[in-house]
Amino acid sequence: MLRYLTAGESHGKAVSALLEGMPSGLKLDIKALNADMSRRQGGYGRGGRQAIERDVVDITAGVRFATTLGSPIMINVINRDWENWHERMSVEGSSSKRGELVTRPRPGHADLAGAMKYAEGDVRNILERSSARETAARVAVGGVCKELLRAFGIDVFSWVIGVGGVSSKTSLLDSKKSASELFKAAEISALRCPSKAATSKMKKAVDMAKAKGDSLGGLFEVAVTGTPPGLGSHVQWDRKLDARLTMALMSVQAIKSVEVGLGRDVSSTPGSRVHDEISFKGTSSSSCKGKAEYWPSAKHFMRKTNNAGGIEGGMTNGEPIILRAAMKPIPTLYKPLKSVDIRTKKSFLATIERSDICAVPAASVVGEAVVAFEVARVFLEKFGGDSMLEIKRNYKGYLKQLEKF
Repeated sequence: MLRYLTAGESHGKAVSALLEGMPSGLKLDIKALNADMSRRQGGYGRGGRQAIERDVVDITAGVRFATTLGSPIMINVINRDWENWHERMSVEGSSSKRGELVTRPRPGHADLAGAMKYAEGDVRNILERSSARETAARVAVGGVCKELLRAFGIDVFSWVIGVGGVSSKTSLLDSKKSASELFKAAEISALRCPSKAATSKMKKAVDMAKAKGDSLGGLFEVAVTGTPPGLGSHVQWDRKLDARLTMALMSVQAIKSVEVGLGRDVSSTPGSRVHDEISFKGTSSSSCKGKAEYWPSAKHFMRKTNNAGGIEGGMTNGEPIILRAAMKPIPTLYKPLKSVDIRTKKSFLATIERSDICAVPAASVVGEAVVAFEVARVFLEKFGGDSMLEIKRNYKGYLKQLEKF
């Protein structure tokens, strides 16, 4: 069973992740892992924290000579800003060095609800952990999961399709470009948007929000290609893959809604235009890899459309998985909203913490990571073994079974 836990505070010594259940024999590309860490820090509209941190993974267990051992993998991401916070965030010593108490919760954050739940008089004890800095650990975990999926011809992509009301209309659902083409275009965009024209408009929207002391949210898409039919299950509610993927995305800080495939548009579209008609390709094709270890095979069922987003009945159907997530504007504003001091109960302007104007590009990279983990998890549930050798044998056997169906 693949699982992970994260730990660490935003201004603590590090954020960490413990990943358990990864098989032995998986080769890791450490440069690729660190490239993802860097991608999470990028994007037009990011704040000053990203100029301080230079995130890299520090793997202290579970890997030897860049190869997994089958034992738990421990990953640390050191916070460089810890040097400026070691007294105020010290694990030991006197609380007299903690600095001024944070007693003014920020609207839209976990501050007030968390302080009430955990009986904290200092909101910093809540905001440090609820911070999106925690996602650095999740991107590291997702990077390892991507390595596993790539070994079986499965790739995870993301791109931004909207910021602050500016839409690029570059969803894989109706694009003539492939997922890899959209991703390649997104990677050279300041806002991770495949459209150059939309990127320019998005940058202007971010600049306007910054001038007003405001922030912007947006929409991003995650696509997974190369998944075979049958990941997930219809037999129990908690085994349905679309439910698990949407939960994973909703667990990311500031994500408020998630769609699969056509999403909410299914509510206003006739069934004749919603459901994907099935056909069968019985001959080899240059678009198929044609190798026993990868999907699709030369002979397979297929859909001309993909409104289902690659998932039917809680299971993959062989088409690309398509997910979209909506991110709310960052709640920390440089022109703060009104709040109430938890100690005096008097009205004040909310506390200002260093923040971003727009973090949608970063959120899309985090989206890749949490989706990669969940797909890797259902993949191992179906083909699991203790080593890559065993899993590859199981996977090849299943694809042969599909060839004969």
